[in-house]
Amino acid sequence: MSALLLGLAPVFALIAMGYGLRKSGFLPDETWRPIEKLSINLLYPGFLIPAIWNADLIGGSASAAGGAAVVSVIVVSIAALALKPLMTFDGPAYTSVFQGVIRWNSFVFLPVVQSLFGAPGLAVGAVMIACIIPVTNISCVAVLARWGRGQKGVRPLALLKAMASNPILLACLIGLVLNLSGAPRLPGLTETLALLGGAALPMGLIVAGAGLSFAAVARSRTTIAAVSVVKLILMPPLMWGLCRWFGGDALAQAVALLCGATPGAAASYMLARQMGGDAPLMAGIIAATTVASVVTIPILMALFHLS
Repeated sequence: MSALLLGLAPVFALIAMGYGLRKSGFLPDETWRPIEKLSINLLYPGFLIPAIWNADLIGGSASAAGGAAVVSVIVVSIAALALKPLMTFDGPAYTSVFQGVIRWNSFVFLPVVQSLFGAPGLAVGAVMIACIIPVTNISCVAVLARWGRGQKGVRPLALLKAMASNPILLACLIGLVLNLSGAPRLPGLTETLALLGGAALPMGLIVAGAGLSFAAVARSRTTIAAVSVVKLILMPPLMWGLCRWFGGDALAQAVALLCGATPGAAASYMLARQMGGDAPLMAGIIAATTVASVVTIPILMALFHLS
């Protein structure tokens, strides 16, 4: 347990650093959006493209972990849709609950995997991202188009446009094409991507911390608590169990558990603002799950003996 906590400590220290930098006014508020844009559009693609390009996509670990991620998201999505008639809050709030239970923060997920399992774990994690991002994005955009404030329903062209403009998804697709085509490594390009990728994980953690907002947590504590239980307590064993059932080895199972235990994604807040979701509620869900994951991730890893 002590080794596990030591491995996780730098990850959450950088998140806390980002939050402290934002609250202290060390950088003006208007500078954080460009930093976030730089991370999402340049640094993270620089990490994901070579990670997926070099990954073993047909190995048992990669396929089992990726399959577990996709099936878990589909199962929880169906459950959330089935329970919609029983929920008393309005449509925009429902969209934030939906995003909260299925989306996860790759800015937190990948550094935790790197800290605990190194390059082999990162390769599995990158494949999981490539598998899960299309499913989560399509599901969340469709739900927001249906229940978001001022939306006009699910329009295929708008859905396709939203998908095509997602830099993380595009990076995953580029990595997959390079991997499956057997493209040779190009001198200079590999080294450039490595430099970008090296900056992606620490910068992503700082950005994740800077984006935390606790203003809505007290106002919607029951809803946020329910979402946190599903996301941080129910999703991890589901993803781990499916990975085990699909034949994943110990590394794949550990990475799958971590994927399920990762807190809500900052991108959910931006999508909620763009498509009429309940943005303050979404911000509260992200903040609460991020803080709670500091406790739940070590406990889950210890309980499942995966550290």
